[in-house]
Amino acid sequence: MDFDYAHYMLTEGRKGKENVAMVSSPSKDACRKQLAEAMNMNQTRILAFKNKPPAPVELFPREFSSLPQDKPAKLRRHIPQTSYRTLDALDLVDDYYLNLLDWGSSNVLAIALATTVYLWDATSGSTSELVTFEDESGPVTSVNWAPDGRHIAIGLDNSEVQLWDSTANRQLRTLRGCHQSRVGSLAWNNHILTTGGMDGCIVNNDVRIRSHIVETYRGHEQEVCGLKWSASGQQLASGGNDNLLHIWDKSVASSNSPTQWLHRLEDHTAAVKALAWCPFQGNLLASGGGRGDRCIKFWNTHTGACLNSVDTGSQVCALLWNKNERELLSSHGFTQNQLTLWKYPSMAKVAELTGHSSRVLYMAQSPNGCTVASAAGDETLRFWNTQQKSQICAMHIRQYQSIFFLQFPCINTARK
Repeated sequence: MDFDYAHYMLTEGRKGKENVAMVSSPSKDACRKQLAEAMNMNQTRILAFKNKPPAPVELFPREFSSLPQDKPAKLRRHIPQTSYRTLDALDLVDDYYLNLLDWGSSNVLAIALATTVYLWDATSGSTSELVTFEDESGPVTSVNWAPDGRHIAIGLDNSEVQLWDSTANRQLRTLRGCHQSRVGSLAWNNHILTTGGMDGCIVNNDVRIRSHIVETYRGHEQEVCGLKWSASGQQLASGGNDNLLHIWDKSVASSNSPTQWLHRLEDHTAAVKALAWCPFQGNLLASGGGRGDRCIKFWNTHTGACLNSVDTGSQVCALLWNKNERELLSSHGFTQNQLTLWKYPSMAKVAELTGHSSRVLYMAQSPNGCTVASAAGDETLRFWNTQQKSQICAMHIRQYQSIFFLQFPCINTARK
């Protein structure tokens, strides 16, 4: 039965009464009356009961909508296990206790080869010799960029430290009287340059004033081979050939406390050179032990508690936290002379990067965290891509590859 039609027929009679122009007849009125009785409709208005209208058709799939969606699946990450470029680094000193490689905030890599410091600008591709020292001063034992990326500190075998302006290519000053022997480790904290020497002393130097020595920390019995300030600038970590790791707090070290250090940690069983502060947790420090220890340890520097210890199976030479992932990169000596990328905190191996034929003594990370440079006792300098999934990082890698025909005066590109 068509209820709409029935409603029309029933209401026609009423419309006829309201509209005098409407034509009507007795036969039509009788027909309407019979129809109403048959349908049991005594009212002239009825409700039309119909099924619900269908849901509107979705013209575009949800994944193409401009509305916010669930987070896309994480891109699968591929880490190349070989370096994308290898350079010969002739006369690189094979000494575990030195620090001869650093990558500054202005994207310039500094490397010391014997008595010469070379600079490579990764942005422009230019290469230059900053300084060559006389034999009685050298060899160079440490290099470290200031936070501004323009000034660089150079530690020497004769116990001196020189400050250079890399942009103007000129020496600014020489710091004397800090140590009795070579200066193998350096660390900046704003305008304070901290130096560590073979004499076991740690010295804070204010480079703005003539009498630059402002504090001396004593706690190591042998050479200081590792120095790192925390990002806050409040705590200093130092490692030595005496197997000791010290955490120094500025407020404690400058007080009249009988012991200057905040924590003296004796868990390592070999020299502690490799140190790295975690970028995403300010009080987390990673330390690596030498050949007789082989462990990476993690510390809560507020409490001095050891949070974890992992036996890597070989000498730990250097540590770097990944700036873009929760990962730690370590470099090693005998037997594989590899770089190992670890997932933190599980310490599952993400990748092992191989190619060096001798212990990987030094590592430095580019400012954007995409590239790591490593220098080893085999006198090679290798560049690794640890962020393959990133388009930005891939762009930087291509840029580096395209400009590497420019070489250091003492470095050639014969090895690939």
